[in-house]
Amino acid sequence: MKWTRLSSTVAVYLVLVLGALFTLGPFLLSILTAFKTREQFAQQSALSWPDPFTLENFALLLNGPAQFGRAILITVLAAVLILVGQLICSILAAYAFARVDFPGRQILFWVYLSTLMIPPVVLVVPLYLMMTEAGLRNSFWSLVLPFAFASPYAIFLLREYFRGIPQELIDAARLDGANTLDVLVEIVVPLSRPIIATLTLITIVSHWNSFMWPLVVTTGTEWRVVTVATASLQSQFNGNWTLVMAATTLALVPLLVLFLMFQRSFVRSITIAGSA
Repeated sequence: MKWTRLSSTVAVYLVLVLGALFTLGPFLLSILTAFKTREQFAQQSALSWPDPFTLENFALLLNGPAQFGRAILITVLAAVLILVGQLICSILAAYAFARVDFPGRQILFWVYLSTLMIPPVVLVVPLYLMMTEAGLRNSFWSLVLPFAFASPYAIFLLREYFRGIPQELIDAARLDGANTLDVLVEIVVPLSRPIIATLTLITIVSHWNSFMWPLVVTTGTEWRVVTVATASLQSQFNGNWTLVMAATTLALVPLLVLFLMFQRSFVRSITIAGSA
């Protein structure tokens, strides 16, 4: 029995290690390539360590004609504004659907939630026409406004989380003279920090990696975001893969920092959801 358990444990860990290698391999390849010169990348194995390490790719990205630093700044500003708008609107809407009684609440919620079944690509043309008619095409606000309001996915998650908050807490606050907004700000939101942190991570990652809409609605380099700037490097610099990998490495760093910041809240929200 001991040998059977030991062999099964070794097999499980072997599968996990292989899975980790397949998952982390592309990231390792990207980082190694980013610190190589074009000559090293052409002459050495792709998995060889840079010898010597060089930062010229990052310097060319941030200070050269690629204007990658501007693309990072635009992406950060757009993602932050979208996050703030979505959190405010989604929290207000989710609390209304969860705790406020009004006629047609359930029907309105399920009709709104059904919009999740619409493929995002279907909305590209209508949104593009709206931005063009409003005179916002190829501007910073064309990157932000279509996504700066409530998200059906966020409202669904927040509504389910808000419904799990004990009604006794809200009733006690009501007895103390708190109005609806006071209850939301002082009680519901502080108790919902794990799910809000999870939504923060999901929202920023999804819009940080957004490619199709920024590619369609903007032209030139003025309002180029990280994903579009990275894709353009392949043609702009004749397939300089060390430069492309340096761009992907830079684009990955903010997401890693964000995940490390919200890791505990993210895991806690998954634990709470799984035990509910």
